[in-house]
Amino acid sequence: MDIIKELFQIGAVKFGSFTLKNGMVSPFYIDLRLSVSYPKILVALAEAIHAKAKSFSFDLLCGVPYAALPFATAISIHHNIPMILLRKEKKEYGTKKRIEGVFHPNQHCLLIEDVVTTGQSIFETKEALEAEGLKVTDAFVLVDREQGGAKNLSQKGVRLHSVFTVSSLVNHLESIGKIDTSTKSLVLEFIKTHRGP
Repeated sequence: MDIIKELFQIGAVKFGSFTLKNGMVSPFYIDLRLSVSYPKILVALAEAIHAKAKSFSFDLLCGVPYAALPFATAISIHHNIPMILLRKEKKEYGTKKRIEGVFHPNQHCLLIEDVVTTGQSIFETKEALEAEGLKVTDAFVLVDREQGGAKNLSQKGVRLHSVFTVSSLVNHLESIGKIDTSTKSLVLEFIKTHRGP
């Protein structure tokens, strides 16, 4: 399966003008949440992450809430790897847990993320897990927007490993005739000149 082509065809990779959460206007948008409606694509994405991560030593998986949960779940099920769930907010009832699942202090937890821009969501997840005694040193992301996330995370003790970069996406889409050279150039110039803090 040509995953990049499939993501483009389902509209998970779009080109145009998009206002991001931080207010920045981007010439491209990546929405991997759409893959939940396409099981074959979701599984292919999960397998692409696992192929990069399988040589690493870890005890648990955790998808960064919430977009990465389907990918972490698919890896967990297909490869029999224990998984934990991090709540964005602590429960105020019942067990009042922040983390769901079985884990023990000093276990290594691998983080799974869909898209990285600055790396802030990964760092916040790392902090929450480490507050419960877990160790987090590596995060695997499907798409690195190449806007400073890897550098930011490296400075905070997390190695970022990406399946795709935005550069690899647009180079491939141009090579198979899905976008023109001017669109590719616009995207590459944008990521070069818009690095996150």
